[in-house]
Amino acid sequence: MTSDITSLSSLLPAASALRASAGTSIASGDVVKLLTPLSSLLDIGESASGQVLSSKAVAGQPFQVVLSLITNSGEQATVQATSKQPLPQGTQVTVTQLASGSAAVTVQQVKSNAVGTLTELDTQQLPVGTLVQGKVISSQLQPQAGTYRSLVTLLNTAMAGSTLEIDSPGPLRLGSLLSAQVQGAQSLNFVPLSGRLAQLAVNQQLQTQQSRQGSLEGVLAALQNLGDSSEVGDDLRASASRLLASLPDILQLTDTRGVAQALNASGLFLEAQLLTPQGGALPDDLKSSLLRLVAQILPNLPGNAPFNPADAAKVLANVLPGYVRSALGTLGQVGEKPPSGFPLPTRLLGSFDGENDLEHLLRLASAAVSRLQSHQLSSLEQSGLSEDGKVLTTWQLEIPMRNQQDIVPLQVRVQREDEPEDSKKQQAEQPAQQREPLWRVELAFDLDPLGPLQIQAQLLRGSLSGQLWAQWPATARLIDSQLDSLRERLLDSGLAVSDLQCHQGTPPQGPRTQLEQRWVDETA
Repeated sequence: MTSDITSLSSLLPAASALRASAGTSIASGDVVKLLTPLSSLLDIGESASGQVLSSKAVAGQPFQVVLSLITNSGEQATVQATSKQPLPQGTQVTVTQLASGSAAVTVQQVKSNAVGTLTELDTQQLPVGTLVQGKVISSQLQPQAGTYRSLVTLLNTAMAGSTLEIDSPGPLRLGSLLSAQVQGAQSLNFVPLSGRLAQLAVNQQLQTQQSRQGSLEGVLAALQNLGDSSEVGDDLRASASRLLASLPDILQLTDTRGVAQALNASGLFLEAQLLTPQGGALPDDLKSSLLRLVAQILPNLPGNAPFNPADAAKVLANVLPGYVRSALGTLGQVGEKPPSGFPLPTRLLGSFDGENDLEHLLRLASAAVSRLQSHQLSSLEQSGLSEDGKVLTTWQLEIPMRNQQDIVPLQVRVQREDEPEDSKKQQAEQPAQQREPLWRVELAFDLDPLGPLQIQAQLLRGSLSGQLWAQWPATARLIDSQLDSLRERLLDSGLAVSDLQCHQGTPPQGPRTQLEQRWVDETA
């Protein structure tokens, strides 16, 4: 289906009014009217900052707006409002409680590329063929033209946050996620999602999981120190022992077979394995082991039914991964900004007052499941098409490895970059070697006595380049002194080494991650 981006003169004044109101107070009831009283949240003269979560149109009525607010004391609230003009998702606002009982709404900040409604695309920023994703915030029938006019907020590319006004022959469902290919300045070709998870849905779920997640160190340390508490049954002790015994040691990870086994047992592929016949048994990996622990702990808490091992696989397969949310308690209410990028930062959970050992273990195990799910969702988030049209497939995971008496989580990110199908057809005459994918690998771990380390490497047609980062200066000097030996071992394994360096500190972070850049230009 092809849609034209057209202008609508009646909406242009509203867009101009939105630009004029930026940074000025808008009295409640003038343009924005709150439907939720704030007297219980704010005292007279107090303000709360926030942003627009959604804005949708209803035929013949003002736009319905949902605002997410946070007070100076950290209290959060979601309030409803109406607006005479569309407010793009993410618009920053400030709400102040007035003595009259009403509220003043200030549009604090509106992104320059999101102010107003775009009726054409800048093909310099979005060349023809670019895949864009958006969310429908309004859709109305145009009786005279017999078409539907919609407002769509862009979610990706350099124009993320911009609002497009488009005409389509059919209605677009409010809140739905769209993918479209740029055909020209005023033409889009919608692309069926066809099994792909919409990027916004992945991002939203990723933020939820990351706010609940906790480091694997917490639950593994607790399992190592279960003690002799009468609350811990024999079945739970046996499950804990099996989980700890299944963790690979460093020597196992120096062997290709051991690495493959560790990757398969990381929990990254649990849901995919559940789609294949298992004979009633749950796959045996890190995530399923943690889920078994949760299922065994729950019945031992007051008011819960006894645990039936025979039903464990069936229950977990049906409700995975959502049912652990009830065990997370206040973890989902944490107000901090969810971490992003690679690696996931350490997040250790303390115990609450009045919480017994089993309740604490349940929180740790549930938070560890959410951490593994954060890695899985990060894999989905980073898979798709790159800005230059390459097909990216990402696997991000975490492997707890035993280092003598310690357990060290090893975070891994593997990315494969392929030419798109159209390009493959065009290059069919090229030698197979020139069509090989580009592989990128990142590792992050904290190994005593070396401290935090990160390794980045990429492999293309048998040529390897790599960067090593050590936070401790002494470790950086030690690794730098051993690079020649590492280079020789890589050459002996049949690889050509084009670049190998060690740095002190951490890899630079920015709008583009390291995996989105070529560390060495293989075409040079």
